Amino acid sequence: MSKPIFVVLSGAGISAESGLRTFRDSGGLWEGYRVEDVATPGAWRNNPSLVLDFYNQRRRDVVAATPNRAHSLLAMLERDFELRIVTQNIDDLHERAGSTQVLHLHGEIFKMRSDRQPQDTTETRAILTDMIPGALAPDGGYWRPHIVWFEEAVPAIEEAVQIMRTAEHFLLVGSSMQVYPAAGLLDFVPSSATRYVIDKDIPGLHRAHRFIAFEKPATEGMEELFTQLRASA
Repeated sequence: MSKPIFVVLSGAGISAESGLRTFRDSGGLWEGYRVEDVATPGAWRNNPSLVLDFYNQRRRDVVAATPNRAHSLLAMLERDFELRIVTQNIDDLHERAGSTQVLHLHGEIFKMRSDRQPQDTTETRAILTDMIPGALAPDGGYWRPHIVWFEEAVPAIEEAVQIMRTAEHFLLVGSSMQVYPAAGLLDFVPSSATRYVIDKDIPGLHRAHRFIAFEKPATEGMEELFTQLRASA
């Protein structure tokens, strides 16, 4: 007998409790930097050393972080569900917690690619330490983080849409859903799916989508949802 399909769309809020600062929180990840200076194609052309410094620090932060209870509880849902995670996060905390089906919409901090390669390339290389400015890839381009920057397309969005369409149960956790095209993924969740949202600040957008809401940090909300799901399994 096949397991019900449970689709999760996760954002920065689920990793915040692991010490990874979120995009919009005060004192957050981008404080002291303009997005245009560190996370756009123009920034890479104008000052690649600054861009690499920025992402090298992000990589160090992820190395130092550990999955929290919310990550672990999601992985444990694989006992009863076919769990498919689409994450806006560039960290690997879902995988380290044990989740086996994870799609990264915005790239991965532990991968790099040549700046001559297209965004949807499979020709990436693992990088666990700092990237060095001016380091050349085999094709003669410069190594850049395998991250989707602002002003760039999101190659994984079509695959994410197809995953959304499979949902029998759906969870939105730790995302303000203010960044597109990720925010548009809600429109592809079947109307028949049971929908949950976990966030310490539930955006008004989601009330129109008939969500069962847990207005709490990710770890607390996941404890409650996990208990409910296990009781009904």
